[in-house]
Amino acid sequence: MPAHGFTLFDTAIGRCGIAWGPGGIVGIQLPEGSPAATRARLMRRFPGAGPEAPPANIQRVMQDIVALLHGEARELRSAALDMRDVADFDRSVYEAAREIGPGETVTYGELAARIGAPDAARAVGQALGRNPFPIVVPCHRVLAAGGKAGGFSASGGAATKLRLLAIEGASPNGTLPLPLD
Repeated sequence: MPAHGFTLFDTAIGRCGIAWGPGGIVGIQLPEGSPAATRARLMRRFPGAGPEAPPANIQRVMQDIVALLHGEARELRSAALDMRDVADFDRSVYEAAREIGPGETVTYGELAARIGAPDAARAVGQALGRNPFPIVVPCHRVLAAGGKAGGFSASGGAATKLRLLAIEGASPNGTLPLPLD
């Protein structure tokens, strides 16, 4: 997906990045080990994009992400995503995942059933592992069977996933939310 601009922004979990083009958001980058690493990852993912001031619609999404990562329940379903280069199956997974609200969780199998592919839990997990829009497509809200965390492709892996769930007040296995630190 072509991007023409990107920016970094501070959140409660570190410096995130967002890239956009004429069709909307083309990618979100969760924090890496340092802001420089986050920027470098964005530049590798979107080599044609340059740092720019975000347009108003992107600023609103950034503000909502910041609020969400500070524990405010924010819906990001209306954020425009450019999915023209996303495979049809992955798109269906991302669209279904966007319906999972803050503080809610579903399993990979439940999400597979929601898209009409009840035997595709593993494929759903693989699609979420390729998710170019984390937080807006809340892949962290999708758990393995039995409420186990399962994988997470962002820096920090499952620990980051559990931290995001704790911020939202959600918890795997119906246990109390995990501490934020």
